Amino acid sequence: MKNKTMRRIIKMIKPHIKSIVIITILAIIINIGEIIKPYIVKIIIDDYLSFGIFEKGAITIATLGWIYISIVIVGNIIDYIATTATNMLGEKVIYSLRNKLFIFTQKANITFHDKTSSGKLFVRITNDVEDVATLFKDVVSTFMKDVVLIVAIIIIMCVLSIKLSIVSFIVLPFVIFSAYVITKILNKVYDFSKNIRTQVNTFLAETIYGLKLIKIFNRQKEKQLECERLTKDFLNSRKPTGILEGLLPALLEIFKNLGISIIVWATVNAWFGIELQIGLVYMFITYLESLFDPITRIVENMEVVQESVVSINKIYDILEQTECIENLDDGIDMNTTKGKIEFRNVWFSYDNENWVLKNVSFTINPGESIALVGKTGSRKNYNN
Repeated sequence: MKNKTMRRIIKMIKPHIKSIVIITILAIIINIGEIIKPYIVKIIIDDYLSFGIFEKGAITIATLGWIYISIVIVGNIIDYIATTATNMLGEKVIYSLRNKLFIFTQKANITFHDKTSSGKLFVRITNDVEDVATLFKDVVSTFMKDVVLIVAIIIIMCVLSIKLSIVSFIVLPFVIFSAYVITKILNKVYDFSKNIRTQVNTFLAETIYGLKLIKIFNRQKEKQLECERLTKDFLNSRKPTGILEGLLPALLEIFKNLGISIIVWATVNAWFGIELQIGLVYMFITYLESLFDPITRIVENMEVVQESVVSINKIYDILEQTECIENLDDGIDMNTTKGKIEFRNVWFSYDNENWVLKNVSFTINPGESIALVGKTGSRKNYNN
């Protein structure tokens, strides 16, 4: 990720850092419960059921069962709170960005609006802002949770059995390599598809705004053909995305089941002197599945990340155009004046290239009204 993009993301996250930290802490607490649950089942199997006993000291199977149920209930409550807080965070991001963009469009000078279509601004304020909010809802608040879960599971597995851990992690290099290659390709596909989507949304917004003119000049057929062309281009740009997005989860599922099979095979055949303990095998299989869940989630969220990064850059490409902001403080207060107005050999353009006025000369005497009519038939009246 480019340094410029990273600075923009940090700038956007900074006002919400407190909420993100709280959500992350709640997510970590949930992870602790998810890690403890398989260990409780392992103890019940290996320390109780394997010896045909239901009580060991002061702790019974029923006690462990109540602990398990309590962890499930508390975990679900915390998960509900974290999910609600995450959704609220996303809505705050939408509120903040949309207001900033709208304020910018009001303060931007005529040159900016002459070069930037209203349809493109509409897409930035609606679709792109929604994409960024999705980044907060689905990725920012869960990324640390998933990373912590992955690290914690790996550490616990290694502590319990380093030999069985090595066997379990055989498939991980293939998972990482597959995810890296596919997401690398997806990155380029997302960028291209995003640009096509912007064109489609811009066309639709501008066409709907100008529908009366389209009907007046009987341009419906041409606009329909243009719409079909753009939507077809967008469809074709999304096809590779659909194929790659379906391929990656399928590969991860294959690797996960392959890893489970290797664990079972290693314990049954006593590879490297590994002892067959049913509870331990159950726990390693559960942990391996739990390990793949955050990996799968991170990989699947790459689509959200890539689309959001493109949207963030497009939004801040507008917000950071300081040269387009009008300096209202430098304006000149005009007193009421009387007299004629004369334009003499006036040239004018917004960008010093596409001239709006070319060597224009005219005089407006007191009491006269004039109309300036352009090629489109629109007019501006002036009364003096």
